[in-house]
Formats: sequence, structure tokens, C-alpha cells
Amino acid sequence: MSSREEAEAQLKRRAARNFKDIEATRPDWNTSETVQVTKTIDPDWKFGGGANSAYAQVSTTATSARHIAIDPEAPGRSFIDNYKLCISAIVPRPIGFISTRAGDGSSENLAPMSFFQLVNAEPPMFVVGIVSSIANAKDTLRNLVETRECVLNVVSEGIIEAVNSTSIDTPYGVSEWDVGGLTPVYDCETVSCGRVKECVFSIEAKVESIREFESRRTPGAKSGTLVTLEATRFWAREDAVNEERNMLELSVLRPISRLGGVTYGRTTQVMELPRPFFEKDLGGMEVIEQLKAQRKEKQQA
Repeated sequence: MSSREEAEAQLKRRAARNFKDIEATRPDWNTSETVQVTKTIDPDWKFGGGANSAYAQVSTTATSARHIAIDPEAPGRSFIDNYKLCISAIVPRPIGFISTRAGDGSSENLAPMSFFQLVNAEPPMFVVGIVSSIANAKDTLRNLVETRECVLNVVSEGIIEAVNSTSIDTPYGVSEWDVGGLTPVYDCETVSCGRVKECVFSIEAKVESIREFESRRTPGAKSGTLVTLEATRFWAREDAVNEERNMLELSVLRPISRLGGVTYGRTTQVMELPRPFFEKDLGGMEVIEQLKAQRKEKQQA
């Protein structure tokens, strides 16, 4: 086990210590919770209005607290410090629940990745960040390098415990399908690996490119890998997708996101904000000049 992997393992062990005792003190999951659409925080907000009322309400020191500059490469600062800081700040993150298969077909892998995102629509492109080099590849990366294909499954509330269980440190060749108890379906049209039957939405994908990152602390060593994937098929459950097959119902998808530490999030309250148009909604360049003047007055006050 590399020093990086050992550090990650220690982080997981610390987070799991006495977890069940802590969890026992918390309220039960609210199964009756529905997706509620609310007004925006300030429905009367106007262009140039800046922060809304929630800005100062969240913290009593929001307007007076200073910002602290943090150098990610400062002496004595570990990559774990940067990792913990970033995953607690860049939230919520979608989870790419990735199904892959070994190049020789001898084993399958199923793993959740929260360094995951949609980055283009035509063609549909996704990225997955994996904190390992190709030379010391995690199972998912090793399989992606060998086969150049996968299935990206979207995580919903109904499978979160099973999804989390597949993050276990199984030896290569041990299938997380058995660990999580989820159902592989081998009906994909462009890839050989299975999709997760219990997932509302899944994406067959092919590797477009793989790029490694070089460590700042150990020049010459590779510390992480970015995999860019192109979607080749979508699979949507019929009770979640509309007739045009271009939108999913949030109340059926019930997505789970990743937060900091060992925390996950659910989406039960949303608000809608139409994108404004420069001429129609803002009023064009004349209003821009007025807003510039207002902002200058605020800065000088």
C-alpha cells in the first residue's frame, strides 16, 4: 500500500470510529419527505442588489469576518489537508457510480466517484477524477485503461447504503456487485459491462481521453488521473422520464449528492430562477451604466 493509500485508509478509519454509536442518537430518515418547490430567498431582488437576506442570516459574522489565504503547497501541509478542505467546500457533488470490467473479462468493478461531472452536451461528455496514477491504478481506473468503456449510474436515495458499501477496499478481482447486493443488467448496446438495475438513470460511455497529473510535492511522480468519457447510450426508467425523453422527474430520481467528510445530501427543497435576458429583463446598456454608477457609490460610501 502506497503512502497515499495508507493516508486515505487512516482517514476512513477515523471517520468510521464509533460511528454507529453516534448515528444511534440521530433522528430516523424521513421517508415521507417530498420535493418541495419554494419561492426564492428574495423574490423582490433587483439587478444590482447584491447578496440577499440569507447572506447575513447564516452567520452573525458574515459581514465582518476576514478571508484567509491558504497555500495548498505550504510547508507541513499534506495533500489530505487539501483533500478534506476541497471536498467540504465543493458541495454538493454528483456521484458517478461507475461499472467497469477487466480487460480479460475475468472480473467486474462497481465504485462511487464524487469527482464526477457533466462537461459538454454535444456530444455528451463527462469527466471522472481518480486520485491515483495509472501505474498504481485503482480498480476503476485500471479497467478504464484496459477496456476504454464503462457505465455511469446516477445514485438515488433507495440505494445509498449499497452504493457506500462498494467504496470498500476490496482486492482487485473481488466484485463490489456482491458487496452491495445490487443487480447487474447486461443489456447495454455499446459496452460490455453491466448497468445497475436499481438506478433510475444510467449512461453507457466510452473513454475519450485519459490525462495524468504530476505531483507538486514529488516532481516526476503522478498523483491523479482525469478520465473524459463520451456518452453512447442513455437508460432512463420509464416512470421518471417525460414523453419527449429529454427530462427526468426529480421526485422520482431522488438524487443523492456527496458533501464533506463522510456526509451525503438529499434534495428535498428547490427553487426556480429563469435565466434573464440582457435587453428584455435588464434593460440593456443604459441600465448597465446606471448599475455601474450605483456600485461606485457603494464602494465610496
